[in-house]
Amino acid sequence: MRRAGVFAFVCLLLAVYCAVDPFDHCAISGFPDFKAFKVEMPAWSEIPVEKDTDNLLQKSEIKFLNQVQGPESVAFDPMGRGPYTGVADGRIVFWDGEKWNDFAYTSANRSALCDTKPSLLSYLKNEHICGRPLGLRFHKQTGDLYIADAYLGLMKVGPEGGLATYLATEAEGVPLGFTNDLDIDDDGTVYFTDSSTTYRRRNFLLLVFSGENSGRVLKYDPSTKTTTVLVRDLQFPNGLSLSKDKSFFVFCEGSIGRLRKYWIKGEKAGTSEVMAVLPGFPDNVRTNEKGEFWVAIHCRRTIYAYFSAMYPKLRHLCLKLPISAKIHYLMQIGGRMHGAIVKYSPEGKLLKILEDRQGKVVKAVSEVEEKDGKLWMGSVLLPFVAVYQLE
Repeated sequence: MRRAGVFAFVCLLLAVYCAVDPFDHCAISGFPDFKAFKVEMPAWSEIPVEKDTDNLLQKSEIKFLNQVQGPESVAFDPMGRGPYTGVADGRIVFWDGEKWNDFAYTSANRSALCDTKPSLLSYLKNEHICGRPLGLRFHKQTGDLYIADAYLGLMKVGPEGGLATYLATEAEGVPLGFTNDLDIDDDGTVYFTDSSTTYRRRNFLLLVFSGENSGRVLKYDPSTKTTTVLVRDLQFPNGLSLSKDKSFFVFCEGSIGRLRKYWIKGEKAGTSEVMAVLPGFPDNVRTNEKGEFWVAIHCRRTIYAYFSAMYPKLRHLCLKLPISAKIHYLMQIGGRMHGAIVKYSPEGKLLKILEDRQGKVVKAVSEVEEKDGKLWMGSVLLPFVAVYQLE
């Protein structure tokens, strides 16, 4: 009885500690309005189990180490030059074959606050001032570069670079909160994602932990200069890419781990459907010349992450424990960072998976761009670009 009493007393103390969090130790400290939402997960049996037993991504070449910080998106201009990428200090830079050069920037308020810093986390505090370019796309006809800036919205800059101009900062009266990725149709129509209107990019871990559904997929019409919402109430929509024939686009549902297809043309125009269940948490998606889709997988989904998504009350309780956000993140991804990329057919068939399950070379991938027999992989979390030679 005495042991039971001691145990009950300890549990009571822990409950009080978690409720009060006097030393701000919990992962959601500073966010008193935080709520955890249920994620409508596919059946565990539907999540692909195919693996790259050879860990082929470990054969990737690390390029530009410590020359580019957090290169989320990798793009080549209509003449094949590049790569271009957006980096953590808010610039968009390009490789001229010998060195990196400044090409464009999204914020007109740049100052010493945006100078190069020793680590990627050092930039978070001032991202809203310096800008944080994520998805990049060139218009093949005009050469204009379109930019999804996480804080400043949908933007565009001409072929000569410089300060980008605004295209969209809100939709239906609701400001863009976390502009993430985009693609451009031949007529200049832009389809893009707004990952959350609740959490900004610097709080992306809270968006992951929350599972909230304020994300949107949007359309910018250049003829009317208006932005409309195509799909709403999404849980962390992320990458987006048009099909080769431009009859549909696919976008990633980050929290659920799915590829979703949205029809632009044909009998199904204006409707969407699940295209594929992914093996983990997706980031960007890109279409290759064959019309296949490469999806960057931040990490595989663990059984812990799966059940955590389905039971929000339990997740909220765990987040109130005196455990840092970093530890919760590591629990979500299985203890260590490990990169993976997958390729799907337009019909949603899994064609290829490449991994580095030990995270020895490619610890994380944000985007995969296929060009001339090579896969160029950027990562918002790493200070380099990885290149894999296709066989």
